[in-house]
Amino acid sequence: MTRLRVAVLGSTGSIGLSTLDVLARHPDRFEVFALTAHSNVARLREQCLAHRPQFAVVVDAAAAGKLSADLLSAGSSTRVLVGEGALSEVAAHEQVDAVMAAIVGAAGLRSSLAAAQAGKRIMLANKEALVMSGPLFMNAVREGGATLLPVDSEHNAVFQCMSGPGATQAGVTRADVRRVLLTASGGPFLRTPASALRAVTPEQACAHPRWVMGRKISVDSATLMNKGLEQIEACLLFALPPAQVEVVVHPQSIVHSLVEYIDGSMLAQLGNPDMRTPIAHALGWPERIASGVESLDILRAARLDFEAPDAARFPCLGLARAAAEAGGTAPAVLNAANEVAVEAFLQRRLSFLEIPEVIERVLARHTTQPADSLDDVLSADDWARHEAHAALTAAAGVCA
Repeated sequence: MTRLRVAVLGSTGSIGLSTLDVLARHPDRFEVFALTAHSNVARLREQCLAHRPQFAVVVDAAAAGKLSADLLSAGSSTRVLVGEGALSEVAAHEQVDAVMAAIVGAAGLRSSLAAAQAGKRIMLANKEALVMSGPLFMNAVREGGATLLPVDSEHNAVFQCMSGPGATQAGVTRADVRRVLLTASGGPFLRTPASALRAVTPEQACAHPRWVMGRKISVDSATLMNKGLEQIEACLLFALPPAQVEVVVHPQSIVHSLVEYIDGSMLAQLGNPDMRTPIAHALGWPERIASGVESLDILRAARLDFEAPDAARFPCLGLARAAAEAGGTAPAVLNAANEVAVEAFLQRRLSFLEIPEVIERVLARHTTQPADSLDDVLSADDWARHEAHAALTAAAGVCA
């Protein structure tokens, strides 16, 4: 059997770690070709020694030099590359078969797009890249002959529930689908009194009750912006209008999403909250491979609860839906403003409740334009970040 050569972009994050765990369970099927990290060079060094990739990529030149020296002294033949351009280089490398796109935020856009243009199997865990570039990304997938497989647990669940004719990969939906229901845990503040939300800390926001994730995505889960971004992503992945993609709060995180068909049937994908399940599905597709995830004990789970999200408590959901309906550059602006606001919250320069206020202020100042090129997308991203920083300055002035 010829082994699939995999580039793991963002290998030191939670998705990257889970991916390497699954890959290590199937050494006869997969070969780790490249690993990349932003700043956690110590962990990347350990990964390189364990998995022996041909390439490792880091953003900082000084860190790259140290990593290269450390690997050389350890007898490793891994070649260290540096810079954002190197991420795209390994993603589009002629020897790469599959790319795990797990770089958080806008930083993952160029490399994910490069993989699409090069016709790779793209296992997409970076929702922001697709949210930002929208139809541009999907067109690159089609024109490049790439295979796009969603790794977000919700979109992977939808993909599994849409099996059959006309749904051979993401980007194609079935005409007999009535609606898609994306499940949300509700995050750590689902039952927190609204009066207490302004005083919550970054540590509290990052303490997710079900999933172990990075700090940025944990805050997005707490505001439900993560689910708003996933709504936009689902519309693009499955060619659905926003009106056919809904969010339902499901605190147990056992049902990962549902698809309702026009005959009244509703299919759901269930499993323990462990990202190795969707990762293994994407790696093995169209076959299924072992993930290492414990079997779901439905008797112990006992009950499955569902409720509508509270739009007043979670205004980010409404902001994301408005951006989805506007289309064009609006989703890129939404994403950029959110990244700036979340970073400010994590640095304790912004309160939790001010995150959606900053995003709304930026969106209100934006005139939506077509997003026909990468320059269009990046220009909107730059503009939104500038406006968001200005909004932060204004908010600080008010507080002072």
